[in-house]
Amino acid sequence: MIAVWRKRDRAFSLIELVVVVVILGIIGAIAIPRMSRGAAGAADSALVADLAVLRNAIALYETEHQGSYPALATFSAQLTQYSDIDGNTSATKTGAYIYGPYLRVVPKLKVGSNKGSNAVTGTAGGTEGWLYNETTGAISANLPNTETDASGTPYADY
Repeated sequence: MIAVWRKRDRAFSLIELVVVVVILGIIGAIAIPRMSRGAAGAADSALVADLAVLRNAIALYETEHQGSYPALATFSAQLTQYSDIDGNTSATKTGAYIYGPYLRVVPKLKVGSNKGSNAVTGTAGGTEGWLYNETTGAISANLPNTETDASGTPYADY
């Protein structure tokens, strides 16, 4: 006796296709909002990292210059060039200019309305990226308190 096998067409039913589409929709609804917040979170992390670099450079400058912080007027030069004990700067290292440089460049602000600026100011407001206090060495983002991260923390408070 010869067994006759009936050939079955193999295909997905309409219900199986609908179930797959619904599952993909649920995964998309969960994943897409999480991925779209990634860019904002990256900019916030970059701000934290840039502030850490700036604060470390200022602290090292202060340590090597007998408790003096970089002057506001020459902030960029004092952190990116060689300096002597009095804070005078030179592009080249010599016997007198033995300290620094502490940064290659002052980083640009990566968030907010002043995004892209690496200028430093001593007064809040304006278009400069960083707000610096030359008497205390404190530095922060030069942004109004209305500009906040996703959790509502003002960038100026970082």
